[in-house]
Amino acid sequence: MPRTTLRTPHHRFVRTACGSELRCATPARYHRRMSIAVKVMGVLVSFVARLVTGAQGHWTGSPPEALQRIYFANHQSHLDWVLIWAALPNDLRVRTRPIAARDYWTASRFKHWLTREVFHAVYVSRQRTDDQDPLEPLAEALEQGDSLVIFPEGTRSNKGEPMPFKSGLYHLAEMFPGVQLIPVWIDNVQRVMPKGEVVPVPILCTATFGAPMQLQPGEDKREFLERAREAVIALRPATT
Repeated sequence: MPRTTLRTPHHRFVRTACGSELRCATPARYHRRMSIAVKVMGVLVSFVARLVTGAQGHWTGSPPEALQRIYFANHQSHLDWVLIWAALPNDLRVRTRPIAARDYWTASRFKHWLTREVFHAVYVSRQRTDDQDPLEPLAEALEQGDSLVIFPEGTRSNKGEPMPFKSGLYHLAEMFPGVQLIPVWIDNVQRVMPKGEVVPVPILCTATFGAPMQLQPGEDKREFLERAREAVIALRPATT
């Protein structure tokens, strides 16, 4: 009997000449294949990141423990969170989610799939309306027990030192006092993929993880944000 094959995102069907359909691939099989594809892509991205940047992680003030944390770092390029993710041990990556600009990282199907399925990114909008709470998706991720990678400057900087931190880190520290705050200094990433460039240049990069800090009782927002910024700057290599 002649047969034609039809495909949908979740099933593979075989239609016979009389019009009946035989389902050949179940949703479970489809999702298994997708799960394998995600794992393979995660390994590939980690390998490429390490190949291009070296992705060296230096833990100077805190060991790489499976604790809920907010990693906050200076912001140099779109590859910053990829470097931090690749520098983390495998068991920490699965529960650590980067903050990603929605307009940039969902601009194409591949970037959207990569950030959603492989990195489990938390998307934030750079263009916000008055009724939007920019911290809502971050708070939801923390309530689920995930760790986060954030960049308190809010935008990339070509300067030697980070720009003043915005208030988001303070509010998260206030809302989640039990979550460790880990300062991170990222070095050389701006030379791998400078602002405006799309092709990375292989060069050795490092992510230095410092000692955990917390919001102190009675500490006001300005003092806390300046202390957090100084904690990041203090991790900068002397030769930078």
